[in-house]
Amino acid sequence: MPAPKNSIRRSLLVTSAIVLSTALTAPAAFAAPSPSAGSSSKPSAGSSADSSATASADPSKSSSKKPKDSKSSKGSKAAPPAKMSTVGGALLGRAGTQVNLASGVPVLPKGLSARSWIVADAESGEVLAAHNAHWKLAPASTLKMLFADTLLPKWPSSTEHEVEPSDLAGIGSGSSMVGIKEDETYTVHDLWLGVFLRSGNDAVRVLAAMNGGVENTVAEMNEHAEELQALDTVVVSPDGYDAEGQVSSAYDLTLIARSGLQKKDFREYASTVRADFPGETRKNKKGKKIRESFEIQNTNRLLSGDYDIPVYQGIAGVKNGNTTEAGATFTGVAEQDGRVLLVTVMNPEKKEGNQVYKETAKLFDWGFEAAGKVDPVGELVPPRSAAQAGARPGGASASPGEAGGTGEGALGAADGRPVASAAAGGGAGGVGTALAVTGGVLVLLAGGAFLVNRRWPLPDLVRRRPRP
Repeated sequence: MPAPKNSIRRSLLVTSAIVLSTALTAPAAFAAPSPSAGSSSKPSAGSSADSSATASADPSKSSSKKPKDSKSSKGSKAAPPAKMSTVGGALLGRAGTQVNLASGVPVLPKGLSARSWIVADAESGEVLAAHNAHWKLAPASTLKMLFADTLLPKWPSSTEHEVEPSDLAGIGSGSSMVGIKEDETYTVHDLWLGVFLRSGNDAVRVLAAMNGGVENTVAEMNEHAEELQALDTVVVSPDGYDAEGQVSSAYDLTLIARSGLQKKDFREYASTVRADFPGETRKNKKGKKIRESFEIQNTNRLLSGDYDIPVYQGIAGVKNGNTTEAGATFTGVAEQDGRVLLVTVMNPEKKEGNQVYKETAKLFDWGFEAAGKVDPVGELVPPRSAAQAGARPGGASASPGEAGGTGEGALGAADGRPVASAAAGGGAGGVGTALAVTGGVLVLLAGGAFLVNRRWPLPDLVRRRPRP
């Protein structure tokens, strides 16, 4: 992928370990205004049409980050606040649609009804267009991206855990479940498949129990959100189940997805179409204990398809959600012709089937056509530690929070290779993953430009198998 004008092309091998090795504990380079006090939305009950988390949270669970300004997203008369965060650029703090429609730039698609959405280049971090990007809304199960990004490094995938009854305590009524049973043993790999494919709140609760409990996990998620500069985000329930004071924004969910995509296992789980999941241990007719598996499929309809929506070309994840308070939410990543885009859509007011995916697909189509033609309206900021590393001696000082950054070089693959391929894939052995490892070669990225321009590029998303 060619870099924009005036880019600085100092190549180096970038891995997540290198990013972490540059981490410094320092004040944020960008800061959002403190949320104004306001009445919080009350928990509500409901059911999920797409197997995402549903309804209200367990009120007994607390957060180290106190909820503020969580106004209800329900009701057709809801409007974005007059003042919103300007993290990523001043234009992103404005209500309404922000896009630079100059000559040659395609017009935005018709029929968009989402309360908030964003289209961003996943590698350069440029925000191509946005609508109420920092509006704090209930996130539903898209919040599981933050849960995964926080906890994935904790255990090897082969780690086994026997589920205790207390592990499943506090799951909200109507929650989406993958089917975990008490006294059965699961690997961490099994549990993450349950989180990503079926949006299983039971899988989330088991992993949270392994992590010291829900309260500790919520505190770690809030801490990680602050490190990512996802400052609109307040976590109360780790599974995204509707909870008083729990909010995020299209901007934050996009930041979180971009962070998760730095991790190979996150990319693989998020792009898995189908997998075998362990069932319950039973005795056969001969009295022998057996444990069969059953197939689970990804509820991300741009990845798995549905009766009224095809698989989106180049889709590689990420996460969907649907609750009473949040409505339908979705963050997706896709690649076409060497360009990788992130799109987040929150709560379409049109309540037609799969509307959140249809609007996402329209925005992907627009983004791929507009990329390279449209001037950005803002940027996805890097984590605090990475931003601070970029401000160290040897990196040019940049004006934080300004739309478009310095304009000196968003990053792509140094050799112009795409970071993901076209069609999502099915797989053998019950696991259909859209990301197939073809050599384990990381792409060489222009790390020097990253330091100068506060960019946080994606590693190689690896080549993906075509569908059979």
